[in-house]
Amino acid sequence: MSTEKSSLHTRNLHRNPYDFEQLISCVPELKHYVFVNAYQTATINFSIPEAVKLLNKALLLHFYNVKNWDIPDSNLCPPIPGRADYIHYIADLLAEQKGDIPTGISVKGLDVGVGANLVYPLIAHKSYGWKMLGTDINEDSLKNAQHILDQNPDLLSVIELQHQPDSHYIFKNILSSEDRFTFSMCNPPFHDSKESMIKGNIRKTKNLNHSKKQKPLLNFGGQQSELWCEGGELAFITKMINESSLYSSQILWFTCLVSKKDNLPKLTALLKKAKVADFKTVDMAQGQKVSRMLAWTFIPQKERKRWFV
Repeated sequence: MSTEKSSLHTRNLHRNPYDFEQLISCVPELKHYVFVNAYQTATINFSIPEAVKLLNKALLLHFYNVKNWDIPDSNLCPPIPGRADYIHYIADLLAEQKGDIPTGISVKGLDVGVGANLVYPLIAHKSYGWKMLGTDINEDSLKNAQHILDQNPDLLSVIELQHQPDSHYIFKNILSSEDRFTFSMCNPPFHDSKESMIKGNIRKTKNLNHSKKQKPLLNFGGQQSELWCEGGELAFITKMINESSLYSSQILWFTCLVSKKDNLPKLTALLKKAKVADFKTVDMAQGQKVSRMLAWTFIPQKERKRWFV
């Protein structure tokens, strides 16, 4: 018998087992991938990219009323429950300042590396009404994200996209001197090379299939910018922390996911060196995967409430 996914955030709409009958009514093609496993539970094979993509399409339509969501096969297909968790933990972070969760378009979020899937801005706006800006260095990814917005005209005024022309920068070229964001968020490239990404994905796919095959099916849609960068996660977040100090008065909370726990001591040391006013880490667990949100601000605590006036 499937039970509630208690490791997910309490406000996460995906804590309960998937109702595949309901989801198939949203996206009929999904039925071709649903089967009953040895525990008599309806499920899909999560190592098949098309199955995951159709599941995402159904979840976004059923829970968030996002119509005609789709991504090219070459792009990263994100797990929706984990993506939603990040949004809800940001909401908790902002609530610490305000006393309750701030909602509506007065809250502006910046999604660094929005990708072709647009999932973070979609869930952020549909859950809390926040206004979102998504940035990316890949123009093809942004074209697909814009296509999703065009299929959902109600979102065109609340989710915007912007191309980052220089991969050496994160906030520069994006923020003008007048811009103010309540938070920034990022799910950074984890691997430091294509080779390490492929090795990691083979391990992941073996675990999904409980298989000892040497060459399991590789489920990694994803452009280079989504999956790996020189120096990997540590180098990317280091760059983000260093650059954030130049925009210290324009973003209330900078946040980023950190997959590798061993990177945290180095990153927190860097934050102390940058003389941030406050920083915190929040553990996030989705099934077997454990990640964490690193958040930091240069704004003194007594001044943070004015961001919500």
